[in-house]
Amino acid sequence: MIVLKKEVPHWNALVPRAWRTWVAACALTICGAAFGQENAIEAISANQQGANVIVKIKLKNQLAKAPLDFKITNPARIVLDFAGASNDTGKATQEIGLGDVRSANVVQAGDRSRVVLNLMRPLNYATTVEGDTLILTVDGSGGVATAVDSSGLPVAKPAAAAADSGKQMLRDIDFRRGVGGEGRIVIDLPSNQIAVDTKQQGQSIIVNFLHAGLPDVLHRRLDVTDFGTPVQTISTSQDGDNVRMVIEPKGLWEHSVYQSDAQLVVEVRPIKEDPNKLTQGTQGYRGEKISFNFQDIDVRAILGIIADVSGLNILTSDSVSGKLTIRVKDVPWDQALDIVMQAKGLDMRKNGTVIWIAPKDELLTKEKLELEQKAQIAELEPLKTETFQLNYQKAEAFKQVFGLDAAAGAQSKNRILSPRGSAQIDPRTNQLFITDVASKLEDVRRLVQKTDIPSRQVQIEARIVEANENFSRNLGAQLGINDLRFARGGTAGYQIGNSPNSVLVTGTMQGVQSQTGQIAPVAATGVDTSSQFVNLPAQSINGFNPTSIGVSLFAASANRFLNLELSALEADGTGKVISSPRVVTADQLKATIEQGTEIPYLSASSSGATNVSFIKANLSLQVTPQITPDGNIILDVEVNNDSVGIATAAGLAINTKHVKTQVLVENGGTVVLGGIYTQDTENATTKTPFLGDIPILGNLFKTSSKSDTRTELLVFITPKVVSDKISTR
Repeated sequence: MIVLKKEVPHWNALVPRAWRTWVAACALTICGAAFGQENAIEAISANQQGANVIVKIKLKNQLAKAPLDFKITNPARIVLDFAGASNDTGKATQEIGLGDVRSANVVQAGDRSRVVLNLMRPLNYATTVEGDTLILTVDGSGGVATAVDSSGLPVAKPAAAAADSGKQMLRDIDFRRGVGGEGRIVIDLPSNQIAVDTKQQGQSIIVNFLHAGLPDVLHRRLDVTDFGTPVQTISTSQDGDNVRMVIEPKGLWEHSVYQSDAQLVVEVRPIKEDPNKLTQGTQGYRGEKISFNFQDIDVRAILGIIADVSGLNILTSDSVSGKLTIRVKDVPWDQALDIVMQAKGLDMRKNGTVIWIAPKDELLTKEKLELEQKAQIAELEPLKTETFQLNYQKAEAFKQVFGLDAAAGAQSKNRILSPRGSAQIDPRTNQLFITDVASKLEDVRRLVQKTDIPSRQVQIEARIVEANENFSRNLGAQLGINDLRFARGGTAGYQIGNSPNSVLVTGTMQGVQSQTGQIAPVAATGVDTSSQFVNLPAQSINGFNPTSIGVSLFAASANRFLNLELSALEADGTGKVISSPRVVTADQLKATIEQGTEIPYLSASSSGATNVSFIKANLSLQVTPQITPDGNIILDVEVNNDSVGIATAAGLAINTKHVKTQVLVENGGTVVLGGIYTQDTENATTKTPFLGDIPILGNLFKTSSKSDTRTELLVFITPKVVSDKISTR
C-alpha cells in the first residue's frame, strides 16, 4: 500500500500542552485585569411606575454611550453587554419581582459583563444614559416603550440622520433558539418592498438589505454563543446605501431564508456528522474547489493531489491501478474524488481523517471475511449466565422478545439471543435468567435498562356540558249556551235574587255556572247542563294547568246564559347539565370510567326460554393516551352520555349521545371533541271549521299551541402529564 499524507506544522505541535495552558491563562488574567479597571457595575435597582418597570444600573464611571442590547422571545429576556466593565455587585443573581420583571443575572466574561433581565413574557423596552447610570424602561402594557430619565419624565429621542435622507430604516433585529437547537435571526423590515440579497461566503452568511438604513441602536455585534446554536455572532452595519449583516456560524450547519410580509427570518440548523460520508447535510459538496486537466495520468497521482488539497490521509490498496484522463474546473475536491472513484469502480471507508480506497469487490470481500471470523469466534466463546431483576415491567412481557412459546416454553427464531443462548422467566420473582455470550448479555442489559422504566401517567378530565332552552305557549277557548227554562216550556228553574246584572266574570266556566245557579242536579231540576258546543281548552304543560277567565252573559230573568272561558299557559325554562368524569392512566394504556343505570329486559333464546338481560344507560369515558416525544398527547377517546328515554311497548328507550375520535392535544391544553346542536319547533292548531277562520272572533272557536326546544351538547377534553417528581415546597 501507498500512504499519501499531508503534513502541516502547527504551533500546538511545537509547544508542550502544559506551557500552552499556562500562557493562555496568564493572557486571560492580564487582559481581564486591564479591562476590569476601566469601569464596573456597582448596583442594580428597580421601581414600578404604573404598568412600567424602571431598572437602573449604576456603574463606577460615566458611560459614553448605551451598551449593546437585544431581546430574546423564548425564553423572554433582555440582554445588555457592557464592554470593559467588571461585576462589582458582589452577586450573580438579584431578585426584582416587579411587574413582569422577575430577576437580573450579572455574568462577567473576560473584558465584558452581561446583564440579563428575566421576564415573564416578551415585552418592549427602551434605554437612556444619564451620567454613570443606565436607565432601562420595560413597557408592561405590551406597547412601544418610551425611555425616561431619573425623575420619571419621558426622554425625547434624537431623530436618526438616515431618516432625513428618506431611507427606510430596519425596525428590529431579534435572535431566538428553536426547539431543535437551530438559531433564528428575525429581522423586522419597514415594508415588504425591501430588496434582500442573501449569499454564503465560506463559513459566513451575508445578508444585504438594499437601499435601507440602520438605526444607531441596531448598529452592533451580537454575541449569541451562550444559546447553544451554530450561530456565534451577528454583526450589522451600514454599508453605503445598504445594510450589511454578517452571520458567523460554527461547525456543520445548513441555512434557509424565508420572508413573511415585513419579517425576514434566517434559520441556521445544525447537522449531525456521519463519519462514513465526505459530504454532510443537504448542501451538496462543500470542499475547496480545484481545477486540473490531465491526459493519461495515473489514478494514484490524482488521489495524491486530492489528498494534498483536502488535508486527509488517503490509503490506497495495491489493486488500485490504471490511468485516467480527466479535466475539471472549479469543482469541490470531494466531488472530484467521487468522480474518480466512480470512473474506476472504487469505493472507500472512512475512519476519522483516514480514508481507505480500494475496489468495491475487494472491500466487500474483506468485510465478509471479518463477519465470518466474528461468527466463528462467537461459536467458540464461552457462555455466561446473568440474572436481571425487573422493577416496573412484568417478566411475561419479554416472552415475545426472547422468542419463548407461552405454552411449551420452547424458543423460536424470533429472538435477540444467539443460537446458543437461552432464556428463562420466573413470574413469581419477576426475574429473567439469560445464558449467552458476553456481547449478547450486554445487548440484553441495554434492552432492560431502556424498557424497565416506570410508565408516565396521564390525567384526563372530560367536561360534558348539555345546555337546553325551551319555550311553550297554549291558548284555548270554551263556548256554551245554557237555558234554565224547563225543556217543555215553563218558568225559570233558578233566579239570581233581584240582581239587575247581566254580565258575570269569574275564574272558570264552572265558576260562572255556579255563581249564576246554572249547575244543579239533573234529577232535581230536569235541566240539561251539557251546554258547551265549543270545547277547546288550553292543554297543561309539564303538569301545570293553564290560567283561565270565565264570562257569562244572561238575560234579566236569569234563565238564558251565554258562557265563555278563555284559557292560556306559557312556560319558559333553561337548564344546564355538567358532567366531569376524570381518570388517570398510564401511557398507551386504555382506561374506562362509567356511571349510570343498567335497565333489565327479557330476551328469548332459541329454545323458547326467556332470560333477563341488562342494557346500560351510562355516562362513560374510554381513553387511550400516547405521549409524543415533543410533550404533546395523542388521545383515542370514546365518550358516551346515555340516558333513560320514554317507555315503549317493547320497554324503555335509550337516549344516546356518542363521540369517538382521535386528537392531538398539547400538555394541559383543552380541545372540543364534538358538539351536537338540536332545535325542535312545533306549532299546532285545533279549530272549528269555518268559524275558526273568522278574524279575531275565530279565536273563540280554536285552540293553539307553540313549543320551541333547543339543546346543545359540547364535550371538552383536557389531558395533563402527571409529573414524575413530587414537588417539595
